[in-house]
Formats: sequence, C-alpha cells, structure tokens
Amino acid sequence: MKVAVLQTAYLGMSSNRLDYYLRACKLKDVKLLLLGEYVLNRFFKELEKTPLSMIKEQSLHQIKNLKELAKKYELTIVAPLVTIQKEKAYKNVAIFFPKKTQYYLQQILIDYKHWNEKKFFANPTDCLKPPITFMIDGVKFGVIGGFELHFNYFFDQFSKKNVDVVLLPTVSTFESNQRWREILKTRAYLGNHYILRANRIGEYLDKKTKWNFYGESMCVDPNGKIESILTDKEELLICDIDKEYIKECKKAWGFRATVNGRTICE
Repeated sequence: MKVAVLQTAYLGMSSNRLDYYLRACKLKDVKLLLLGEYVLNRFFKELEKTPLSMIKEQSLHQIKNLKELAKKYELTIVAPLVTIQKEKAYKNVAIFFPKKTQYYLQQILIDYKHWNEKKFFANPTDCLKPPITFMIDGVKFGVIGGFELHFNYFFDQFSKKNVDVVLLPTVSTFESNQRWREILKTRAYLGNHYILRANRIGEYLDKKTKWNFYGESMCVDPNGKIESILTDKEELLICDIDKEYIKECKKAWGFRATVNGRTICE
C-alpha cells in the first residue's frame, strides 16, 4: 500500500494546492495522505491572537473542502484541525474518509511557558483513552498528536492493537531535528511498525524569536530505519507499506511475543 505526506506551510483558505497534490496521489494509487500540524489553521502563536469566531469560520471552511476532496479522490486525508464548540477551542486530528469523518481529540498538549497549548485549548485533561485506530485495505493505522510521541502510553496501546502504521503530524522547530529523528527511529524499532511523520515548514516571527519549522517529514520502517526523508521545502513524500516486512521484523526481534501473556505484579 502507498501512503503519502504533504509537507507544507499554512495552506490558506484555497484548496487549489491541496487539490493538485491529491491529484498526484491518485495517479500514484496512494490510499492515505497525512498533513502536518497548523497547516489548515495558522500557527498556534497566531491563533492566540485570533478571535474564536474567525477560527471557527476558517475551520468550517476547511472541513467542507477536505470532505469534498476525500470523496472526489477516494482516499483518506489525515490532518490536524482546530475546532470551536461553545466558545471554546479544541485541538484535533481529523480523519477524512471518502464517506465519513472522524476526529481524534489530542489528549496531552504542550504546556511550556513560551508555548502553552494546554492553557489555550479546552481539551479534557482527565483520564487517558486509547488513541484512534482504523483499517484501510488490511493495514491498521493509529493516530496521535505530535507532542504525544513522548509518552509511552500511546505506543503501548498501538502494540496491543497491532498497529501497522503510526501517523504523526508535527510542528517541530528550534533545531530539534536530531532529537526527533532518534525518538522516531526508536519508537518504530521497539514497536516494529512504520511511523509516518508530517512536519510543517515555514517560519513565525515574534518580538524576540524566529520560529523555523524545518520540515524533515519522513517515513521510518519497522526496523527503525529512515526509509525516506524530505528537506525543508514544500514536497510530497510517498512511502510503500509492506505488511510482510512488518511481520518479519516482529518475528526477528520478538519483543511482543516475549511479554505476551505476562501479568504485571502490583
């Protein structure tokens, strides 16, 4: 199966560029396209200064466009999106299937002084729930928000559910390239699954700092090897998902088989 990442900056309100890349995906028989964080909406620091009514209008417009495009090209589009309900903002990953739409509400949000999504968004912060998984042509996908890569809980759930491909939209910046590469390779290797990472490009300038979104969207294979990686330009990455290779890696390393059936002592 072929899957793809569209690495881009904020797309704006027009669907023309997305339509162009989806047409290319269709010609290559791609079944799923992943977008990075803050591509359908402006970057978080800009959203903080934007009226909720304007964010809502923009997001509803994007939802309409994405539903139409998924249906038109008969493929699944996975894209982070901010939604507004009862005057509160929520951070989601939307999954636009050709015939329906599903939303994953991000459960752990970044909460640093210079970048505090937890404070801005109204996402629940109580108990953690298993992330969304879904099947396309016999391949099982799992979805989380970019910051959630750092937490073992989600990857334990992916292992329990035998996920083949983890979809990870991100908005990484501040020269964190090497750290993200190493974490992605380690997660893919330990879980023996593919990780498809879509990172935003472009930049944001505030009074003191230049935020550079460096791209490097990539496909990491179940053996922890970076199969393909983009630069810092607008590009389309297409990756082949090999179910047999996933099985080979699981059998070779045997991580899951070693602990299957074991209980945890309290």
